[in-house]
Amino acid sequence: MVRMERPANHALSDYADRVLSWAERVPPGRVLTYGDISALVGTGGPRQVGHVMAHYGAAVPWWRVVRADGRPLPGNERRALENYRAEGTPLREAAGGGMRLDMRNARWDAPPPGSRPEDDADADDASGGAGPDGRATGDV
Repeated sequence: MVRMERPANHALSDYADRVLSWAERVPPGRVLTYGDISALVGTGGPRQVGHVMAHYGAAVPWWRVVRADGRPLPGNERRALENYRAEGTPLREAAGGGMRLDMRNARWDAPPPGSRPEDDADADDASGGAGPDGRATGDV
């Protein structure tokens, strides 16, 4: 996996570093929700993950960390959809028009919560399935 450059002139908190490390591990064509990332990190919640992604997400594949409803990030829909299409991320038509992620098929079957991304040899498995919180990927 190509590692994107992180900000060198700003000291990240341990929490922010763990959030960004998990965001970097999501394989192309797959996504995790903000809640999935918070479960993997083991602390905080979706809003805290969103805060980290809003401030530092440009240093990682930000389009792979998404809202649970599968709608692209407001204000970045076009860029996100371009990335999803380029990576072959499963999409579907949204009610009322537009596109959204097909969460049942796009959600990454990440390692169990509490795992460390650097310790997981199978983290690059791009298969779908259950999310890190144990729910089936369609249960969003």
